[in-house]
Amino acid sequence: MSNQSKEYGYSVKLGAFILVGLAILFAAIFFVGQARQLFSKTFSISAVFKDVNGLQAGNNVRFGGMHIGAISSIEMLTDTSILVSMDIESSSQQFISKDAKATIGSDGLMGNKLLIISPGKGTQGPIADKDQIASVQAISMDDIMEKLYVTTENANLITTDLATISGSIRSGNGTIGKLFMDKDFAENLDKTLINVKKGSKGFSENMEAAKKSFFLKGAFKKDKDKK
Repeated sequence: MSNQSKEYGYSVKLGAFILVGLAILFAAIFFVGQARQLFSKTFSISAVFKDVNGLQAGNNVRFGGMHIGAISSIEMLTDTSILVSMDIESSSQQFISKDAKATIGSDGLMGNKLLIISPGKGTQGPIADKDQIASVQAISMDDIMEKLYVTTENANLITTDLATISGSIRSGNGTIGKLFMDKDFAENLDKTLINVKKGSKGFSENMEAAKKSFFLKGAFKKDKDKK
């Protein structure tokens, strides 16, 4: 093979490599631009949060479960307020009212952070460019873990107290323990129940005798006829 043929083959391979690289570059630019709303008409709105919970520029914005925009920037105003700016598709503007609220959520259980816009009552009209909507601070995982820890500690304390009370009752300490462990009290309670049963039996026998009595037989008959 001549040197000219080799140079031609290298040129073809180099040209194909450049074309593939350019195609990948254009595809990356297209997808990134589409995610950042660079190729569609948009308008800008913002919301102020105390804590963004890991939200970053470029994260998605959703409304009614649909992707409608992206976070354009996050700026710290003070130590307790952070401004989150969003680029939203203009086609969604008519559905978002001025009293809408923004909440930070996540895409799935362990997914990326995103911003969710909840629809308002619609009494204030559609939102305009550069408007700022109210925000609702979402409960962070740290808050959930802290509350779970407090609940677990309280459950342990309750369990310990119940164990202490049960031990006192078994050992006969305290008023309740003495009542349960006192043999005389148990015997008196048994005797009382036996007397109650005897009294009930005697009452039943007296009622049966009264029904057979000549003087009360008519009264019982009238009562039976009324029923």
